[in-house]
Amino acid sequence: MTRPLVVRRLGRQPYERVLEAMRAFTDARDADTVDEFWLLEHDPVFTLGQAGRSEHVLAPGDIPVVKVERGGQVTYHGPGQIVGYPLLDLRRLGLGVRELVCRIEQAIIDALADWNIVAMRREGAPGVYVGEAKVGALGLRVRRGCTFHGLALNVAMDLEPFRRINPCGFRGLAVTQVLDLGGPGSLAAVEDALVEAFARQFGFRPQPAAAELPMRRCDTATGAVDAA
Repeated sequence: MTRPLVVRRLGRQPYERVLEAMRAFTDARDADTVDEFWLLEHDPVFTLGQAGRSEHVLAPGDIPVVKVERGGQVTYHGPGQIVGYPLLDLRRLGLGVRELVCRIEQAIIDALADWNIVAMRREGAPGVYVGEAKVGALGLRVRRGCTFHGLALNVAMDLEPFRRINPCGFRGLAVTQVLDLGGPGSLAAVEDALVEAFARQFGFRPQPAAAELPMRRCDTATGAVDAA
């Protein structure tokens, strides 16, 4: 039996506005709240995970650095990159964190296969790689059994800001993108493939929703997952 998944395509958004909405949605949800998947681009920003070390931010320049509660080290978000926030109830899905990470990675791998891009996981370094270069990153948080934060997939962007950091804490890590690998530069096309692959991995039935952020407020305890 498939479960509904509300899919919101939010366009370009400032990072902190989405962060606030994502936290509020997670804090306010209950056992009956339908899972959601938010897809968007961010204005340029570096984000540093809960255990992230500032020395991995080499030369941010005019790009802001935001410390957040997700797992992992530092990464970059900017126009031309798909950021996906899966807001899932793991208890309802019967999933643990390790399987969650594997399924998200597999969804990215399956989506890229639509353009004959052969991607893979790398042991000890969560994310998705093509050859030696990283194309997709993960950074997750679990609160009361529910996920927020998520994934980033480079599609057609300026990769220069990645040279200002040690991506995901790895010095000299090469970074690539879908367009340079022979895939499309259209974010919409890659989003279509990603939603289909994501829904297949988790047994969801996608339901398009309004392109607006649901704003809720609540306060509760937290718990982190190191998976960037």
